[in-house]
Amino acid sequence: MKQAPFRYGVLAEGPTFTNRAEETRRLVTNFENGINTILVSPRRWGKSSLVKHAAAKVTRRKVRFCFIDLFNIRTEEEFYEVLSREVLKASSARWQQLVKDAGTFFKQLVPKFNVSPDPSAEVSISMDWQEVKKQPSEILDLAEAICKSRNISLVICMDEFQNISFFDDAVGFQKKLRAHWQHHQHVSYCLYGSRRHMLLEFFTEPSMPFYKFGDLLFLEKIGEKHWVPFIKERFRSTGKKITETLALEITAAMENHPYFVQQLAQQVWLMTEESVSARIVAAARTALLQHHHFLFQREVDQLTTPQVNFLGAMIDGVEKFTASDTVKTYKLGTAGNVKRIRESLVNREIIDHEGGRLVFLDPLFKMWLAEVYFGS
Repeated sequence: MKQAPFRYGVLAEGPTFTNRAEETRRLVTNFENGINTILVSPRRWGKSSLVKHAAAKVTRRKVRFCFIDLFNIRTEEEFYEVLSREVLKASSARWQQLVKDAGTFFKQLVPKFNVSPDPSAEVSISMDWQEVKKQPSEILDLAEAICKSRNISLVICMDEFQNISFFDDAVGFQKKLRAHWQHHQHVSYCLYGSRRHMLLEFFTEPSMPFYKFGDLLFLEKIGEKHWVPFIKERFRSTGKKITETLALEITAAMENHPYFVQQLAQQVWLMTEESVSARIVAAARTALLQHHHFLFQREVDQLTTPQVNFLGAMIDGVEKFTASDTVKTYKLGTAGNVKRIRESLVNREIIDHEGGRLVFLDPLFKMWLAEVYFGS
């Protein structure tokens, strides 16, 4: 069986990565010139794929990359350990060199290493937490110290950066990071994550420690002029055909959302033997809705009745949610309650603000609400 030509839910690489030419150029420029970058977009818009894609385009030999995912990091202690491990790994070719570097650059801390005989296994690092709390500077400045001694540059790319908000004294920890990182000359940072509203608070609020920390890059949706030829080419590369009209229909149905355009396109591809038809596209849409039915039903079951009613108003195209007729028709309580409903749905990452209006972050969920939940 031919390999599916579309990718979603994992990093899009090579021919499965499309467009983002301007964003890639800007990131490469920042990486090569040591400029901190904050990448902001709704979840599943391809931030991680873009960062890896741009990193691969950097041609300066002395620029290295360190990729850190804070997805399951919930404490300051865990942060220090993962930062130390990944920085040492990124700057050391072998684990023996890694251990040697730790001995050279840690003056007060004495890390413990657990090296598996399996060469593919991770090298783990543990430290005395009480000592770390006394000497966090050695860890926060570790990358700068190593790079300065070797005359190299390092870009630390940190995914799910918003997770540091879960730490005890989160703002105090951010102040600590900023106090050290802003002085680094050989190390720059690319910070991004899946909680857009939290990242915006981090980097755009004047009262927050990371305000104006670096170049703020907002991802836009990929336009039809890029999606349509991409979809057609991916079908053609596997010996199948799709017209421009049907490729555009796939793009429009998923509102240009990178994750869902690729998902629907793949579903259509799987159902197609030679040429795509309108019937196949419709069947693929139905299949995706059926596949996600219980997930979406569970999402709705966790919402309050006024929250569900608010989503119903959005489906109906309502724009003035605090208008007395809207509040009464959709049983939203009071105008003051409308604001709380809106904020709660934004915090749950179901909706967001875009160009002065409210939009659904998941176009497939929006479709399910319109056609299945409210439609029935």
